[in-house]
Amino acid sequence: TIGLHPRDTHRLLGTLHGLRDLGNTLIVVEHDLEVMRQADHLVDMGPGAGEHGGLIVAQGTPAEVSTSGSLTGTYLSGQRAVPRPATRREAADWLDLPPATVHNLNGVKVRIPKGVLTVVTGVSGSGKSSLVLEHLGPWLEAQQAEKSGHRNRDALRLVVVDQNPIGRSPRSTPATYTDIWNAIRKLYAETRLSRERGWTPSRFSWNTDGGRCAHCEGRGAVLIEMHFLSDVWMPCAHCGGRRFSRETLEVRWKGLSIADLLDLPAEEALPHFSNQRRIGARLAALVDVGLGYVRLGQPATTLSGGEAQRMKLAAELVSRRKPTV
Repeated sequence: TIGLHPRDTHRLLGTLHGLRDLGNTLIVVEHDLEVMRQADHLVDMGPGAGEHGGLIVAQGTPAEVSTSGSLTGTYLSGQRAVPRPATRREAADWLDLPPATVHNLNGVKVRIPKGVLTVVTGVSGSGKSSLVLEHLGPWLEAQQAEKSGHRNRDALRLVVVDQNPIGRSPRSTPATYTDIWNAIRKLYAETRLSRERGWTPSRFSWNTDGGRCAHCEGRGAVLIEMHFLSDVWMPCAHCGGRRFSRETLEVRWKGLSIADLLDLPAEEALPHFSNQRRIGARLAALVDVGLGYVRLGQPATTLSGGEAQRMKLAAELVSRRKPTV
């Protein structure tokens, strides 16, 4: 029900009840309290996300789960809730959009406050996406193009934080997406052993020959083509998924090889970079958006849509390019 208007949620629940009453078994993945309370049986997964999850922490009727002490149970019972803010931020200014005429929108006029969080809501098919993605988005891009080339404090920028993958290859990782990979490679190139061997940051790249595993070409995995099923990535048998050659892994920074560092969750890697402001800020952003469990070298192909979305949000939070709409 994520993204559904409450009216549509009620209709969906009616449909689900009808399917169940016909004798069907329905399994729904859900976060919404109203939907969970309508379930005949709940299975609560957790206790955390990523590698901190994977366990059944409670199951039973909604009433039974509400007394289980699990995180979901505390919200079902009302012990926890998301309170409404006592005050709302006032708009700093307004965006006056030209009339929107696209799909079922016919000359719709809208003003959007600046400096605040604005939510566009409505029933399914009412024109929300058309207004934001097909009217507001192109208009902002046109404004940006018009003002590019000269400094303007009123310049606008559109950032789309969706659930599309951040990469389709194991070479795409949180370290590369958050723009800390080059800085990490530079740290390893500055170690004593690297200087003795004359190695530069390129030695620690998985995009060039030299330091990477020659078999998997730095991917840490090999693609197995399946004739009748989807292709799958399997860990490289030569490097064990560590991406680099044995000689490259001999270089240590704070006692860690570069593969060791890539295997650290963001929350564990953060203390190692207390003196590296650029890297530390980006790792802190990952932790702040709830991705502290994600490993720096985790292939983007293993991230869920929600994790990819939060990865994009974290990258944007540390961006110095402002203002943003």
